[in-house]
Amino acid sequence: MKAMILAAGKGTRVRPITNEMPKPMIPILRKPVMESIVELLRTHDVQEIVVNTSHLAPVIENYFRDGTQLGVHIAYSYEGYMTEDGLEGKALGSAGGMKRIQEFSGFFDETFIVLCGDAWIDLDISAALRQHREKGGVATIILQEVPHEEVHKYGVVKLDERQRIVQFQEKPKPQYAVSNLINTGIYIFEPEIFDYIPSGVEYDIGSQLFPALVGAGEEFFGIKMDFQWVDIGSVPDVWAATRMALQGKIHGFDMPGKEVRPGIWTGINVSINWDRVKIKPPVYIGSSTKIEAGSKIMGPCMIGANCVVETGAEISECLISDYTRIGGMATLDNKLIFGGECISPDGNVINVSETQIRWLVNDTRRVLNPSDIHDMLLFNNMLSFYGELELEREKEMA
Repeated sequence: MKAMILAAGKGTRVRPITNEMPKPMIPILRKPVMESIVELLRTHDVQEIVVNTSHLAPVIENYFRDGTQLGVHIAYSYEGYMTEDGLEGKALGSAGGMKRIQEFSGFFDETFIVLCGDAWIDLDISAALRQHREKGGVATIILQEVPHEEVHKYGVVKLDERQRIVQFQEKPKPQYAVSNLINTGIYIFEPEIFDYIPSGVEYDIGSQLFPALVGAGEEFFGIKMDFQWVDIGSVPDVWAATRMALQGKIHGFDMPGKEVRPGIWTGINVSINWDRVKIKPPVYIGSSTKIEAGSKIMGPCMIGANCVVETGAEISECLISDYTRIGGMATLDNKLIFGGECISPDGNVINVSETQIRWLVNDTRRVLNPSDIHDMLLFNNMLSFYGELELEREKEMA
């Protein structure tokens, strides 16, 4: 069986993370989510995989290369062109990307599976394939149920008594949704599907191809299957997925590193004075990270590799990316630190480098300049001054 992983989107709902990495490369505790998909495909004897790329394509292609290190064969279909300023991505849409591959080589010469590259799943692909073949349709969507108020985030389907899809809605308002059965971005197709996809134009699976199949009365099925599907389509989803992994709520997810204390995992070459730090699990601490005495880390929390958490720092329920220094006077609660950005779980962003507190959270490889040191000393003096005022007030009240 052959497969295609959809990885060409810009991931606008996951900005600013996707300004630097494509969405399929966003890690859940160190592992890019697309790597988990490749491993799942290999488990079900899917060894030939084509990935369409566009936005930040080299990040994906340089990481996975030809797939041999993961026991599969991977090829890429780049959607875009070269300009004087470098690569310019121009995605063709999910169905358009499929058509481009087919017209190039006829790769899809048998039943094949297509998966979005931005979700962790543990689907029994072999069982899904059996059901697809039993029904005999040209296309099958793998479905899940969600709470009715969440249907606006997904494609929604209505099934008849044979499980044929008779209506398809793309991200409807809850009051207009025909059901709460949603499209998981996992599809099984027969090669005949390409009769419904035009050449040389941008064309989408959910909003264009599927309504065309319904309109044509095609044998087009939906199968509701029991599996875990952890979407990372937005910044809140990234945080939620990481929390789930830390708390052991993602079935079959292997924690990285070594469990050195109950609920505390670390990489190698970490520097931690266990007698003089307070760490409440679950917590993951990456390799070559230093946690200084007198700091506090309250889980669920992930601290990346090559980080420094200075004496006095307090971190609670945060995701800290690699090479981050957390200053000793910093108190971070429910924040995602990615590069120079401080992101709240709801997606609000503060660019730390543009504020006067850049010395509280910065890159471990960056040397503080005189202006940063001046800001730090000024802040220290302010804390000392207001602390003395508070002591005076307490004495007067006493």
